[in-house]
Amino acid sequence: MKHRYTFTLLSLLAMLLLVSCSLESMYLGLYIDSKTEALSQAASADDTPVTFTVEPGQSVEVIGNRLQREGLITDAELFRRYVQYKGLDAGIQAGSYSLNAAMTIPEIALAMQNAAAPDIQVTIPEGKRLEEVITLVSADTGINPDDFLQLATTGWAQTDLVTRFSFLAQVPVTATLEGFLFPDTYRLPQAPTAYDLIERMLAAFEKQVTPEVQQSFAAHGLSLFEGITLASIVEREAVVDAERPVIAGVYLNRLRDGWPLAACPTIQYALGYRPEEGTWWKRVIYFVDLEVDSPYNTYRTLGLPPAPIASPGAAAIQAAAFPAETPYYFFMVDCNKNDGSHLFAEIEAEHLEHFEMCGGAYNTNP
Repeated sequence: MKHRYTFTLLSLLAMLLLVSCSLESMYLGLYIDSKTEALSQAASADDTPVTFTVEPGQSVEVIGNRLQREGLITDAELFRRYVQYKGLDAGIQAGSYSLNAAMTIPEIALAMQNAAAPDIQVTIPEGKRLEEVITLVSADTGINPDDFLQLATTGWAQTDLVTRFSFLAQVPVTATLEGFLFPDTYRLPQAPTAYDLIERMLAAFEKQVTPEVQQSFAAHGLSLFEGITLASIVEREAVVDAERPVIAGVYLNRLRDGWPLAACPTIQYALGYRPEEGTWWKRVIYFVDLEVDSPYNTYRTLGLPPAPIASPGAAAIQAAAFPAETPYYFFMVDCNKNDGSHLFAEIEAEHLEHFEMCGGAYNTNP
């Protein structure tokens, strides 16, 4: 009798729990039905993609609160109850999701059933030549280096990039995109293509060459292409930020007065890869190097080199567009310091004194 009584109590308890669950489900269903209009409305009309990341162990309640705080939904409680009612809560896993405020709660809940693979990130430092950029890109993104090289050298002029970026009309179709692939950190989707990255790099570059920058180039007698060529040399030459406008001013003084530009970075560019040093930029320039037969040898050829020699960053572009007014015509690396700063001179005699003081070698920046 005792066992039967115990069994009856357990059965009753189970039945009560079942009824409780049924009632909870029923009330949850009624709640969701009462929110039909709210579920059909988005937080706003802004469909700008937002990367929303769910961290491991985050509850649906925390996720809902974050969605509301970031403006992607307006009712965190409704989100929590909706995913619970639809059984979608277990499907939300740690990872990144592409969402926007124009999505409704049901759309967001459905989108969050498949976490996106983490983005690929690549950083391109300032002052790298195209070959170095390709090496970095292929190593960090898996983009085929041949595809990147083809698009950045000859292929770009046959794509819609020409119409999408108006500044490319000022780049000769025979030129590469050297100098116009803006150095920055880029986030890419899984399995990116060369086009994906180059498109982003050109878009970032476009933001740097504002109408004011282009007007200032023109005021100094430079086209956009020539201005970026100058900026690329400044990028390679300068280490100390405060010196960039001064160095640009020196180069413009030389150009204005018909002097050779005499820029060591152009010699480094002309000399190319140095296997003994494992670099594209020879660290020490000697007199014999100044005889290299190349249109990029600005010691022997007047004017700017034929094209940019590297990717200038924002500071170098600004320096080339807005150079300092300076009396200097000469400069070289200060051998008494270890910070990349330069010794400037107005006349050749003073420059030769600096040269002799430093042992007779052109010590360039690595």
